[in-house]
Amino acid sequence: MLLLGVSAATLIGATPVAQLDVDFDQVRSAKGVLRICLTAAPENFPTCVDDHNATRRSIPAGASSLRFEGLPHGNYAVAVIHDENGNKKLDTIAGIPREGFGFSRNPPIRFGPPSFSAARFAINSDAEKQQVRLRYIL
Repeated sequence: MLLLGVSAATLIGATPVAQLDVDFDQVRSAKGVLRICLTAAPENFPTCVDDHNATRRSIPAGASSLRFEGLPHGNYAVAVIHDENGNKKLDTIAGIPREGFGFSRNPPIRFGPPSFSAARFAINSDAEKQQVRLRYIL
């Protein structure tokens, strides 16, 4: 009976966690990899540079989805690049991306990447889904 009391106390203080499924649309080829960054830090979006709490994944460009598990409830944003040549960065010419990119909530792209708030979504339940449309300028 004592064991039951300890387990119940542990569960009461447990932080709710969830899974996030991210689907990728309009990837122009299976060449290279998709580099995905999931962050809750507005100041580190979309690059995730210096964000030790960001979750980064690289998957084959032919994959259509990715699942993140064990995420605490909160606000997040996803940034994706289609690294077609595998050099671990988004290639540009005069600041214009030569490779594909996309963001959670598919915000409009103007001059430069969207803000964290434009790509932000909340995880408040056991599961969330985001669909990211890849865009290509060149």
